[in-house]
Amino acid sequence: MLQLIEFLGIITFALSGIVEARRKRMDLVGVYTVALITAFGGGTVRDLFLDRTPLFWVANAWYAILILVMAVAAFLFPGLTRVPERAILLPDALGLGLFSIAGAGFALDAGTSMFIAALLGTTTGVFGGVIRDVVINEIPFIFRSRYLYATAAFIGCWIYMLLIRAGIEKGLAVLIGIAAVVLLRLAALRFGLRLPGGH
Repeated sequence: MLQLIEFLGIITFALSGIVEARRKRMDLVGVYTVALITAFGGGTVRDLFLDRTPLFWVANAWYAILILVMAVAAFLFPGLTRVPERAILLPDALGLGLFSIAGAGFALDAGTSMFIAALLGTTTGVFGGVIRDVVINEIPFIFRSRYLYATAAFIGCWIYMLLIRAGIEKGLAVLIGIAAVVLLRLAALRFGLRLPGGH
């Protein structure tokens, strides 16, 4: 199930990378590169920390092929990527939830502590976007978002892990964890939730 969740996260984050790269008027190579970075960045950092080999996207080469198809489609049908910035907030929140919980799950499977699993889950969810923004010459979204982002991922990871510790079936815990991240992120946007000090 974690692999399915990871796949959905890849699709969602690749889409956000394609949209951002098209806004910067990049060519096909640029769009594909940014999409790969966005989709694979966080999971790659997680796998390196956990010493998982081969890296998840190397072991599943069709991930990269699928993103290439998506990038080509963005050029053949440019209207698909001309969306308002607010329209990408829901897919981004979903991708954050999918990747964060998958990352925490893989970390737990590798035998880490719950705290480290929560950190690696959050890293999986946010780091691809950080690298993407650096590449496209933007201040990383995580640092300029006024409302809860990484915090939403961190809290969702803890909810997921505590449910498992409480004996809840793992598949249900995964779904609740993802929903917690997504809903907390959307609530933060809707109601202006932020940590003390502005973030």
